[in-house]
Amino acid sequence: MLKIENLSVHYGGIHALQGIDLEVPEGKIVTLIGANGAGKSTTLNAIVGLARSSGGRVLYGGQEITGKPVKEIVAGGVVLVPEGRRVFPNLTVQENLSLGAYARTVKAEVEADRERVFGLFPRLLERRTQKAGTLSGGEQQMLAVGRALMSKPKVLMMDEPSLGLAPLVAKMIFDIIREINASGVTVLLVEQNAKAALEEADYGYVLETGRITLSGTGAELLADDRVRAAYLGEAQ
Repeated sequence: MLKIENLSVHYGGIHALQGIDLEVPEGKIVTLIGANGAGKSTTLNAIVGLARSSGGRVLYGGQEITGKPVKEIVAGGVVLVPEGRRVFPNLTVQENLSLGAYARTVKAEVEADRERVFGLFPRLLERRTQKAGTLSGGEQQMLAVGRALMSKPKVLMMDEPSLGLAPLVAKMIFDIIREINASGVTVLLVEQNAKAALEEADYGYVLETGRITLSGTGAELLADDRVRAAYLGEAQ
């Protein structure tokens, strides 16, 4: 469904991505793990058009989307939940959700999806008239995911969804990711919590300093001694 071929990204003199290849099959959860600065967020930003590639290409449904405007990529069904939530703090929960549907025109469908989001996140329903800046970190993450769902994604990319969250809240976010995937949405997940991410993933990639160094099923990577030593805190 989503395929990256030989993708490179430069930031000035920094070669952030060095010709990476990865594939996200339809209906699956794929995770990308690696240390800070490995290029994980850059990969997601390049897919959705927020970072300009300097080589290679991104294919979605067999069609090249490299270099297309962000709005066009999002309207086509590839949506990013950014690191740090990036909610609009001075707008209400309901207004933030409405912004997620800015490119959609069928009002009844938008209303139905808003109710679906409130069904997934009852806390947001309780706080729908509250300004997003007054929400807890966990509630803001729920809102960021809900806002992305309002774009009706076919591929949902999530950048560090559990970052800074209490363990119980993080677990709830992973439960929601599983539920979203079960509804037919393909998921590409970037996550510092490598163990949790690989436990959820059908397939995973390890990114180190801009290069893919390992790949395999989630179970295969969890059992790999190199992954266990580097990312799971276990001695070889």
